[in-house]
Amino acid sequence: MTTSKDLDHRLIIVGAGQAGAQAAASLREKGWLGAITIVGDEGRLPYYRPPLSKEFLYETRLPDDEVTLHHASFYEKHGVSLLLDDPAVRIDRDRRVVVLASAIELAYDELILATGAESRVPRSLQTELSGVLTLRTWDDAELLRTALLGCERLVVIGGGFIGTEIAASASARCSVTIIEPRDRVLKRVVSPELSGWLQARHESNGVRVLTGVGATGLVGSEGKVSKVALNEGSLLPADLVLLSTGAAPRTALAEAAGLSVQDGILVDTMLRTSDPRIYAIGDCARFFLPDQTETIRLESVQNAVDQARHVAATITGAVEEAYRAVPWFWTHQYGAKIQIAGLSHIDDESHLAGESTERFSVHRHRGGELVAVESVNAPRDHIVARKQLAAALDSAVAQ
Repeated sequence: MTTSKDLDHRLIIVGAGQAGAQAAASLREKGWLGAITIVGDEGRLPYYRPPLSKEFLYETRLPDDEVTLHHASFYEKHGVSLLLDDPAVRIDRDRRVVVLASAIELAYDELILATGAESRVPRSLQTELSGVLTLRTWDDAELLRTALLGCERLVVIGGGFIGTEIAASASARCSVTIIEPRDRVLKRVVSPELSGWLQARHESNGVRVLTGVGATGLVGSEGKVSKVALNEGSLLPADLVLLSTGAAPRTALAEAAGLSVQDGILVDTMLRTSDPRIYAIGDCARFFLPDQTETIRLESVQNAVDQARHVAATITGAVEEAYRAVPWFWTHQYGAKIQIAGLSHIDDESHLAGESTERFSVHRHRGGELVAVESVNAPRDHIVARKQLAAALDSAVAQ
């Protein structure tokens, strides 16, 4: 096993997002002395993505240094090389080399794939019309922020976290409609109670929410989007459309290298891919938790950070145990702080507890066991829930 004392070992991290930056920082914290290189396809220092759909879109934008994870001096101080705006295009596993778009070849002893995810756009909504945007990157957020300044009618297609966050951010400046094909917003991830509360919150702030309705196409005028075609036959006027229709893991590099891929790069309990010298973490990885019945893929800051720390500890020999962590998520909308601990299913039972409609929690149970807690303006409930769920996860591992 590689140890933290191997000065001549070379570690490459493909992906300059939250997971990649955290992996580099954690490796140094664990005493890794070998070379570390982060390869990124954007020409920016690694940055924090959650503000892109919230504060970043406000009329007075956040300063860049409040979104950037670390200043350049951090990487210099810790001996981390950054190769930005030069994406990895091929992995030669036989030679243990990563090839970049510039034709630079980087040799590695260990490789971490933190390639993230990209916007998933249905074919029926793919268009060359202007005024149709997605949100995934800093540049996407810049385009959206500029477009919102002149927007009168924004249509958000997709009522997930990103879609509802952008709708909340934009609602004070323009007319907003959310189109959600399921019968409630955030159906895949939260309870009916929280979905209903959030929809009512949007509607009380002037946002129109259409559930059970799908977008089948986009209509333009003079090269710019002007309407959204709905599956019930009507046309919805729009001068700006935000496609929030899900995310696809970026697995092409891994798949071309012959690694096991299945809606994510498949990893074992130590987050190793089918090649023991290559790890995958963050949004691109499909992994297994002891309390789950099948592999999962998560898109969250918590997941990226925890997996990066675990891989760093594994590579340096600090731990030899399987990865396990309680998933948790958050969203801020209209001044409300929504926090979710654990993973629930659509048909899990719900039990409501709280002081008022402005401060409450929903406890989700499956087979009599607590599996998730959704809290609105109740941070103490959230912390307690994480501790309870962590204890249950430890118990599942012990068994």
